[in-house]
Amino acid sequence: MGLSDTSPVPKKDSMGMDYVPVYEGKDTPAQAATPAPNAAGPRKIQYYRNPMGLPDTSPVPKKDPMGMDYVPVYEGEDSASGTVTISPDKVQKLGVRTDTATRRAISRQVRAVGTVQVDERRLFIVAPKFEAWIERLLVDTTGDTVRKGQPLMEVYSPELVLAQQEYLVARQGGAQLAEASLQRLRNLDVPEEEIERLRKTGKASRTLSYRAAADGVVLEKSAVQGMRFMPGEALYRIADLSNVWLVADVFEQDLGYVKLGQEVDVTVNSLPGRTFTGKVSFVYPTLTAESRTGKVRVELPNIDGLLKPNLYATVHLNADLGAMTGLAVPDSALLDTGKRQAVLVEIGEGRYEPRDVKAGARADGFVQILAGLEEGERVVVRANFLIDSESNLRAALSAFGGGGGQHQHQ
Repeated sequence: MGLSDTSPVPKKDSMGMDYVPVYEGKDTPAQAATPAPNAAGPRKIQYYRNPMGLPDTSPVPKKDPMGMDYVPVYEGEDSASGTVTISPDKVQKLGVRTDTATRRAISRQVRAVGTVQVDERRLFIVAPKFEAWIERLLVDTTGDTVRKGQPLMEVYSPELVLAQQEYLVARQGGAQLAEASLQRLRNLDVPEEEIERLRKTGKASRTLSYRAAADGVVLEKSAVQGMRFMPGEALYRIADLSNVWLVADVFEQDLGYVKLGQEVDVTVNSLPGRTFTGKVSFVYPTLTAESRTGKVRVELPNIDGLLKPNLYATVHLNADLGAMTGLAVPDSALLDTGKRQAVLVEIGEGRYEPRDVKAGARADGFVQILAGLEEGERVVVRANFLIDSESNLRAALSAFGGGGGQHQHQ
């Protein structure tokens, strides 16, 4: 502090500040603060900085409110605002570690949960277009597997009996009238097998066998033997489960890494140790406000039938970020206050410079640096402080010895 007090050994004053060493050939502490002239001649003073490391400079000599002289900064010295120099023992105390900024291909593991669902394109509803009674129920259990063309039930419909009789009368009056009668039967979804039988035998059938339109599994069945049903009433819900959907809820911050056609690995709780492979077929255009998730559809082959509707499943997707530009540094190197993103760059032994950067994606413990840093530069990746606000950033830089301003510790 410039007081007339000296010590033969290193010590600190009452404020915790180190006493300034005075070297041979120097008469006073004030002289000790002034570097020796360069061999090529006296160096030019660029400006004077605050002795306490505050971001305040002066073009002429001056004192701070405590009476301390501002420190001269010469040409060739670190003049960039924010450069700090600390001694090796201070580096060790702070636990400072550095790493090199390098180009690397990194990937982000996207994990989401969802449920197995029926492929809507393979779902069939049995809803006859005529009124009838079920005289015999041939597929009578939910969960039964049926084949295309397999009879589901035998029904009696006065409407169908009348339509058949109309055809038999019409074909005696001419081919055109007969064909119109057959078309009415087709419009009521009477199978071609029944129409062909009617043509050959010339006899109306009292009952009709109603057949499955596709292969699948009976998911729902409301048909009961003896019941009467009305036109359009759903009697069966049949789904082809050889291919299923997995609809997963992906967190908002991960949606940008999901692309159509990406392969994913799927595991289900009921089949430990088994992994299924599918592809992303659709990313839904809406977001769920409460959970901040978006739905992603994955198509999965299910030849062996192990994936059942409503099974709980987990999706693992590897999002390749290698094609994105920018360097990568350990994510612990980034000081992010929300308003400012910066790293501490090592510009010499014991010398560090806060550098504003533009950060990109984070994955595998690394963060991509899109601007502000060059390949090969070393950055501080560990120091014993946590950055989460602008004030903490200034406090952290103060721990390095300068509060964001240029400062030196011996």
